[in-house]
Amino acid sequence: MAGTRALLMLENFIDGKFLPCSSYIDSYDPSTGEVYCRVPNSGKEEIEAAVEAARAAFPGWSSRSPQERSQVLQRLADLLEQSLEELAQAESRDQGKTLTLARTMDIPRSVQNFRFFASSILHHTSDCTQMDHLGCLHYTVRTPVGIGVPPGVVNIVFGMGPRVGEALVSHPEVPLISFTGSQPTAERITQLSAPHCKKLSLELGGKNPAIIFEDANLEECVPTTVRSSFANQGEICLCTSRIFVQKSIYSEFLKRFVEATRMWKVGIPSDPSANMGALISKAHLEKVRSYIKKARMEGAQILCGEGVDKLNLPPGNQAGYFMLPTVITDIKDESCCMREEIFGPVTCVVPFDSEEEVIQRANSVKYGLAATVWSGNVGRVHRVAKKLQSGLVWTNCWLIRELNLPFGGMKSSGVGREGAKDSYEFFTEIKTITIKH
Repeated sequence: MAGTRALLMLENFIDGKFLPCSSYIDSYDPSTGEVYCRVPNSGKEEIEAAVEAARAAFPGWSSRSPQERSQVLQRLADLLEQSLEELAQAESRDQGKTLTLARTMDIPRSVQNFRFFASSILHHTSDCTQMDHLGCLHYTVRTPVGIGVPPGVVNIVFGMGPRVGEALVSHPEVPLISFTGSQPTAERITQLSAPHCKKLSLELGGKNPAIIFEDANLEECVPTTVRSSFANQGEICLCTSRIFVQKSIYSEFLKRFVEATRMWKVGIPSDPSANMGALISKAHLEKVRSYIKKARMEGAQILCGEGVDKLNLPPGNQAGYFMLPTVITDIKDESCCMREEIFGPVTCVVPFDSEEEVIQRANSVKYGLAATVWSGNVGRVHRVAKKLQSGLVWTNCWLIRELNLPFGGMKSSGVGREGAKDSYEFFTEIKTITIKH
């Protein structure tokens, strides 16, 4: 039992049926630190069953018309929307994020994604070329690489990476892998999939800079940068973790930023006034705290947050994985806090002099996922955005997404892109056919 509730027991979903597993893993409620759920500890046997189910379902599903498949995706979107509150509650409890965020962002965006791609599959066209002098016609067709939602089309297998993950990515009949996670895991996936020449789409980490020039509108910049640093406890790959501020406004920005950060409320996920909930796990909380300890040892200043301000929690949540949003200054670019992905509510604020200098410093890490630029100078915005080694650049805003456009990172932040055209190309194989008549 976890608290007063019975343990939730999850099951794998294979070939349209929920199936029990021979062993299970404890899953903890991040807001209480108590076990609330048990998750299947699957292995090679379950992966074989899922692959076999997918293989059997593929011919029928892939031969359906785009209109039929679009209707299925639209129906899925409807079902998600009808269950929004139930799904938001489950996501909040599992992740530790605020219920408000799950209600307003996570589940609605899932609905939006299904509806977007349900529509986009109706509008893609193929290329066609005539060669009348040779009496030939060339055209291209696209065939699905993977499968899509009658029994066997979608299979969900839970488990740990070394067991179930390695069995999946090394399976010779899994032709394509789309992965979101850490760089070390992606390296292992690449090694295991290489002998089979699998297609890979890897969305990995980030050490995302915000560059704030002296002509930035601080009324908009400060609250948005607080949100981009600490939303979802900083556990978003697109969160800002390095803030470069032009020297002439550095003191003013820092004063306002710390004041706004202290206004962010850390509370239990169900609290509608909470801006932040709990971090995902105890181990991750300890990892994030370790970076703050390292910063202190290097002589950096902790202006607010962990170890500086008091965190107030209800008695039942004292063992939860909470921490305050934390701002670090007086830190060198060479510090691990400025170079490694922390993936928590921690951001570093440092000054800069010139445009050329800050571009070089922003590009000096191995990651290149996202960046934000704050300036009222249109020419500068375009110059800087072009020179930043980053897959996404937001100017005077953050986290505004357009599903038609590519999403993904450079350097160690990943391989490949997602988006309407990019996803269409990744999840299909193109075939050129020549007909001589």
